[in-house]
Amino acid sequence: MSETTAIGIDIGGTGIKGAVVDLATGELLSDRVKLATPKGGRPKDIVETTRKLLETVSAGATDLPIGVCFPAVVKNGHTMSAANVSEDWIGLAAEDLFEKGLSRRIHFVNDADAAGYAESQFGAAKGEPGVVLLTTLGTGIGSALLNDGVLVPNTELGHLEIDGHDYETKAAYSAKEREDLSWEKWARRLQKYYTTLEALFSPDLFVVGGGVSKNHADFLPLLDLRTRIVPAVHRNNAGILGAAALAVKFPG
Repeated sequence: MSETTAIGIDIGGTGIKGAVVDLATGELLSDRVKLATPKGGRPKDIVETTRKLLETVSAGATDLPIGVCFPAVVKNGHTMSAANVSEDWIGLAAEDLFEKGLSRRIHFVNDADAAGYAESQFGAAKGEPGVVLLTTLGTGIGSALLNDGVLVPNTELGHLEIDGHDYETKAAYSAKEREDLSWEKWARRLQKYYTTLEALFSPDLFVVGGGVSKNHADFLPLLDLRTRIVPAVHRNNAGILGAAALAVKFPG
């Protein structure tokens, strides 16, 4: 088994994607395969779709480590929440379920944590000392907290209460779209959010991911922060890269 090659699988509310990853470079060694997440997002259906994807991605390579990331708080292999998937996941022994369904050992992790770890290994936070906070701005706000490259899991900082609101409902990219906010109006909400994170964590670097980060020039310059803030390098592939890297770091 090569310790520089692994399979990463990223499960989301609309799609499940995966690839073989070169962990020395962060490049994909296979095509990125994507299948639609089954309607309803039920555990049995998602595991079966993941099995089909793995068959295609692995192409007979049965000795590679496998990392799977998922939109939930993950504790001791259990999914303790559910975002855009069935509530049947809450409290489920998900890692065991996947291992039985895939007939393989896996490493199971929160999706935002995987994205943050990917940026620390292959992207905007590579080699950065101190406290790095990655946030993904999308349907909600995902977060990953790292200190000197060590991941602190399941921070879920999108759910900070600010001005009486679960603040991802006000500052996620979905809020900008739902309320048809200008970049300037949305940036004022992001300003409040990132200022709060500064006060709580005194980070050395913010990394902003999610699909909207490709438009970073439209909103990051509008923010006035003490902390340097940069766009993520790996958007669509971040979960795949991070899940694969963590599978090697924490073999089953």
